[in-house]
Amino acid sequence: MADNLPSEFDVVVIGTGLPESIIAAACARSGQRVLHVDSRNYYGGNWASFSFSGLLSWIKENQEKADTSEQCEDWRKLLLENEEAVSLSKKDKTIQHVEDFCFGDQDSAEDVEEAGALSKLPGFGASASVGVAEASEKDGPPGESASAELESQEPDEATDSETGNATEGNDTEVTSENESSPSVALGESALEPRRAETAPADTSAKEPKRVTYSQIVREGRRFNIDLVSKLMFSRGLLIELLIKSNVSRYAEFQNAARILAFREGKVEQVPCSRADVFNSKQLTMVEKRMLMKFLTFCLDYEQHPEEYQDYESSTFAQFLSTRKLTPSLQHFILHSIAMVSETDCSTLDGLQATKKFLQCLGRYGNTPFLFPMYGQGEIPQCFCRLCAVFGGIYCLRHPVQCLVVDKESGRCKAIVDHFGQRINATYFIVEDSYLSESTCTNVCYRQISRAVLITDQSVLNADSEQQISILTVPAVDPGKPAVRVIELCSSSMTCMKDTYLVHLTCPSTKTAREDLEPVVQKLFNLNTEKETENEEAGKPGVLWAVYFNMRDSSGVEKDSYSGLPSNVYVCSGPDSALGNDCAVKQAESIFREMFPAEDFCPPPPNPEDVIYEEDEIAPEESEFSISPETEPKSSAEESSSGSGIAVKKEDDEK
Repeated sequence: MADNLPSEFDVVVIGTGLPESIIAAACARSGQRVLHVDSRNYYGGNWASFSFSGLLSWIKENQEKADTSEQCEDWRKLLLENEEAVSLSKKDKTIQHVEDFCFGDQDSAEDVEEAGALSKLPGFGASASVGVAEASEKDGPPGESASAELESQEPDEATDSETGNATEGNDTEVTSENESSPSVALGESALEPRRAETAPADTSAKEPKRVTYSQIVREGRRFNIDLVSKLMFSRGLLIELLIKSNVSRYAEFQNAARILAFREGKVEQVPCSRADVFNSKQLTMVEKRMLMKFLTFCLDYEQHPEEYQDYESSTFAQFLSTRKLTPSLQHFILHSIAMVSETDCSTLDGLQATKKFLQCLGRYGNTPFLFPMYGQGEIPQCFCRLCAVFGGIYCLRHPVQCLVVDKESGRCKAIVDHFGQRINATYFIVEDSYLSESTCTNVCYRQISRAVLITDQSVLNADSEQQISILTVPAVDPGKPAVRVIELCSSSMTCMKDTYLVHLTCPSTKTAREDLEPVVQKLFNLNTEKETENEEAGKPGVLWAVYFNMRDSSGVEKDSYSGLPSNVYVCSGPDSALGNDCAVKQAESIFREMFPAEDFCPPPPNPEDVIYEEDEIAPEESEFSISPETEPKSSAEESSSGSGIAVKKEDDEK
């Protein structure tokens, strides 16, 4: 049980967000004793994914901001004379201005329950409907969900005994009526999409079904709604880490197939690969040649400094205007390829962003982006599973009251949890949201504006095939940021059939609703119950929406926090960038500072390559023997010395 934890660890990690989960996995993989706790009843923190009713519970919790934690009153008795306590926050203040709206038909939704929900069972709150499967004695280590292709490296009995989860698992497997389109596995097989196992969808023209709010509630477990909206660059740091550590075996991925642009009040698809450019009917032959010439230059722009050195102090938009590109090409490059700000992105940053986009093309599809099926919340869970496989202990619903600091050395020695148990460790990782106001007095935070919509159609119904799309809507008013829109279809296993899940994100200037509602009104019809005419008629209808502001603590230096010991490291929450590079860089930097001699998340050994002394056969007794010098490399070793793509080995068992 969680109240009988061991009292000695090497590393204690507080919070289960992406950077904390990566660090926990890296530490456990290097042989450290890891305790990973979270006061929440779900994995992921602000990186989590929820079912629909789980999100409603999360909304209610953040609107009320009630402190429900029970604390032991006698914890100060555990401190010695030469020790002091650094209190941790009892409330999560990273989410603000939460507003949700229902635009669809609310027919008797009050009497409808989510299919398979466990909300009425004792001890279950929001976690009962969270779209993730938490570890239990039956279900295996944390991170095991319906989306994962789990290839356990150790027997389930071993990993289960190593996890100290304080939560119960969710047995109901999430499936979709239309199942998924071809998914991508990171490994040798990822070079080609997998074939869909289900029958092809009926592409005949049909009237769109009227989806009611009660249907959304009833089918709520088919939703996996992310708190943070990101895509994964196919050659980004997170993909490389997933492949290197072999964590990619725990998840499936889908290619984001469409890159869209919003220009002159219309949404249109952007050609980005060579084939797309030459097949495009939007561009003239002259424009196609212009675009290919410019993109070729961007791939090796460092070799031609004379082309841009006069514009290094200019914005990327100003540089593009000097390249004899048409306005439509400038718009595509700026907002849909480089995906940078029109007003404050320098020429060099724009060229670098364009080059990164081009380098990621073609690895897993015609666009540079992958999306984890079942949502972004799967990724922290995958790293938690790796940590559990190598002995990490997990406890949810386990608040920590304070850090115990030695007055003489200034180092943190232990934590005191809500049971009043003192747990000693050498290093401590703390998610930023757990730090108290007194610790964060000198910290200046940014904010992210977020909106999540459930719609009845795609923003671009160019064909009947469901696709994941990304769209950038440029700012209209000066000083306003561009808005990034990511549209997910039901084949991504994030929403029910006949609906789409739309995420809007931008850096905050006001509340999330004030920042994002003008863009929502441009792209969508909010009056779904009424027959609309003219321009509203062709827009997708919004069935339900939520707006909220999320704190962005990325980029905050450790020195900004007051009174933190040197062996306490702070992990930030999600940033507003499209990719996950910030979280991976932070995790690797902290790990290398703690253990400079250890490899960061090396690939785990293949079970067939492990040699046990008691099973070894003496050379003189065996008919054949292979010396260590002549023993062939395993496939994992070959891949690490070659392309860096992990090769999945099939089981040889009959």
